[in-house]
Amino acid sequence: MHFPGTEHKQTILGKKLPPRYNTLVNIKRAAAVTFGFVASLSAATLSAADLHPIIEIDTGYFFGGSENGKWIKPDDAAKSIGKKTTYRIYNLTKQELQITGGKPKSVDEPCPDTLMVSLSSKPKDGVIGLAATWNALPRTPVIADATQPVYVDAVRDFLKAQGIADPKVRVLRVLRVDLEGDGEEEVLISATNYFTHDKSNDTAASPFPEAPIEAPQPGSYSIVMLRRLVDGNVQTKLVAGEVYAKSDESVAPNVYNLAAVLDLNGDGKLEVIVHSFYYEGGQTTIYRCQSDKIEEVLSVECGA
Repeated sequence: MHFPGTEHKQTILGKKLPPRYNTLVNIKRAAAVTFGFVASLSAATLSAADLHPIIEIDTGYFFGGSENGKWIKPDDAAKSIGKKTTYRIYNLTKQELQITGGKPKSVDEPCPDTLMVSLSSKPKDGVIGLAATWNALPRTPVIADATQPVYVDAVRDFLKAQGIADPKVRVLRVLRVDLEGDGEEEVLISATNYFTHDKSNDTAASPFPEAPIEAPQPGSYSIVMLRRLVDGNVQTKLVAGEVYAKSDESVAPNVYNLAAVLDLNGDGKLEVIVHSFYYEGGQTTIYRCQSDKIEEVLSVECGA
């Protein structure tokens, strides 16, 4: 299903088989996803002291960073990174220990355009590393009960609106947090159901499903949603995901997981970090979620 106004060359959802970067979009991000918000600054204009680089802990992939609140692309940011940078490590609900990382270098094949840094260590639960003095988690998220009817109903209503007549709802995670710092809590919901035959996608066997190898069945989906109060009304928007009202043999579906919520540019507002993966690769994306739009600001990915 395609929503007008959501075109973007780096919006990778359904994956064609076998090429990694051919896309067939069943549902795209609900907002206008754009990198126009990312500053296109040359290396000469960047100050190493003012640049705040961001890394993914599991892979060491280099997102780029921010400078004076503006997002900096990885190639530009990497030119200002020295041989040793100290990063504060964050997971979903707290700050971990500090580690050091090296200068960003190309991952090489199969992802030569992706940069990564070597890490002094990898904290077990670490998600994101940030080289900055501010606290990137000023408001602690609360993991809520994913079986609460209000959240199950919200997912069901969204899926029905996308053409699934009788959704089989499987909510995996619900997070309550004040994203804006205005005293109002938002709710983030991740839900996935690909009806796989093995137990890799069975929440009774594993808290989070693996990406299925087979094509998606009718009624399958993987989504991350945001619910918030806007002018006294509850508003539900898609942050990222895929919905398959019909079967599609041409795509390899992705699983979308809510990874973290952090203030990554120092403005006091929390960005939403979503990890998505399919059977041959993955992507982690930082989203800025405002009341009127949801923007993809930085992303790292690699896949065959």
